[in-house]
Amino acid sequence: MTHPIVVFGADGMLGTAWMRLLEERKIPARPATEPELDITDAASIARFVDGETRAVINCSAYTNVDGAEEHEALATKVNGEGVGLLVARCDEVGAPLVHYSTDYVFDGQGTAPYPVDHPTDPINAYGRSKRVGEAHVERSDGPHLIIRTSWLYAPWGQNFVKTIAKYAKERDRLKVVNDQRGRPTSAEQLARTSLALLEGGHRGTFHGTDGGECTWYDFAKAIAQHADPTCVVDPCTSEEFPRPAKRPPYSVLDISKTEAAVGPLLPWPEALASVLSRLD
Repeated sequence: MTHPIVVFGADGMLGTAWMRLLEERKIPARPATEPELDITDAASIARFVDGETRAVINCSAYTNVDGAEEHEALATKVNGEGVGLLVARCDEVGAPLVHYSTDYVFDGQGTAPYPVDHPTDPINAYGRSKRVGEAHVERSDGPHLIIRTSWLYAPWGQNFVKTIAKYAKERDRLKVVNDQRGRPTSAEQLARTSLALLEGGHRGTFHGTDGGECTWYDFAKAIAQHADPTCVVDPCTSEEFPRPAKRPPYSVLDISKTEAAVGPLLPWPEALASVLSRLD
């Protein structure tokens, strides 16, 4: 097909991964970015999404987790109400939508990976705002995908991997929380997984991450070992680093449904090694 895939938030971390993947696969793509794009404005969305649109990938979001505690209305306007407008436009023109959500829609009190149909119960404003967006997609009869993810990183942009790699080269010791467990996610692997789900005709809710699980401390140790093995990473508790937004102690997403659909997902140590070799 020659119709383009429209990537909302194409200049962000995940959007960049999508644009590079589509270029690599020689799939026509159209980037949608601010200031031309305003996801909270129906007319702005309509300028990018029309009857010729092959699919819409929504990488646009309010992502400041701590900022959302003070600005929940704004976060909900972007992550919730804006998604509702996007769903309505996609339904109007018959375009499939791939929408991204988060592990933060769960309560974080689990002891086993959260399946896609586990009851949601966000513990912070960001999670609540993303859950509103999910609900808009779920109410649609359109050919849409919700893909929840967590701990996103890439060779570009601002993310935990780049930050820890930088600090490891500048400091002798680092302290990183060891009481929050989840799954890291390479933006590049997430884009590939998402495209495979889309092209495979899958619909509904899936979880997309790297394989395996770890704590932030485990993750940081692996990053520091590559950046500067002489840097010592010490474990600490979340109480030692209080943040405005409450973080879930356990947010491991169950990826079995996704792996059944598209095959095994690369384990996080392997995905991380690839990214660390190519940091901007």
